[in-house]
Amino acid sequence: MKKLGKIYMSLVLMFLYVPIFVLIVFSFNESKSRSVFSGFTLEWYEKLFRNEIIISSLINTIIIAVIASVVSTILGTLAAIGISRMRKFPKAVIMNITNMPVINPEIVTGVSLMLLFVFFAARMNLEFGFVTLVIAHITFDVPYVILNVMPKFGQMDPHLYEAAQDLGCGPFSAFVKVVLPEIMPGVVSGFLMAFTYSLDDFVISYFTSGSTSQTLPITIYSMTRRKISPEINALSTIIFVVVVLILVIKNIIESRAARRGRGERV
Repeated sequence: MKKLGKIYMSLVLMFLYVPIFVLIVFSFNESKSRSVFSGFTLEWYEKLFRNEIIISSLINTIIIAVIASVVSTILGTLAAIGISRMRKFPKAVIMNITNMPVINPEIVTGVSLMLLFVFFAARMNLEFGFVTLVIAHITFDVPYVILNVMPKFGQMDPHLYEAAQDLGCGPFSAFVKVVLPEIMPGVVSGFLMAFTYSLDDFVISYFTSGSTSQTLPITIYSMTRRKISPEINALSTIIFVVVVLILVIKNIIESRAARRGRGERV
């Protein structure tokens, strides 16, 4: 039975990662062939960094992701604070409303936001572009932050805030010095999830972007509609390597923190 389980896991991992490794290998292919490896080259990486369209889209995507994730983290954390202090029934209602954008199909969210921006564009001279993209990304990022922060309030002693005030802290000082450190892991997780979803989003960005401002997924999609260039393989390889490095660094930091915690307890 164990052998069958190992075979099953091997097949699943192959299904998930073999296409990525094929993409990495062919990002170094000397020719444009997607089936025959004719020789090693770094030409596509050089062309990638000289491609102004891809570089500008990448920079635009990172800027939008950073702004959207920072704003949504602040809004989501404040919303989680308010929701945590609600009574049981209103809290359940608000959490169900919060979950709706998460379970709602992205195409529905994208089309509805597009119609909303069209409505305001006719009355406030709003153009589709950077501003609409940032607003759209904040809209679908906030629920993920709330869902990451709320469990931390459930784990925290509900009287901790009042106890800090009884010991001399002001309302803001009590929050910063006592409550915020307790919920910080959830805040960081919410920020990272918001940043990841914002960086990766295609459907909602497709409906809310304009000709003056596009994200990297939209640029890649427009390139693949014409002809798949090996530059896309090179770009995907770089993104994959960066993500793996971030995960490795994160795991190293967490393992060191866990060892320190065990050492302090001993």
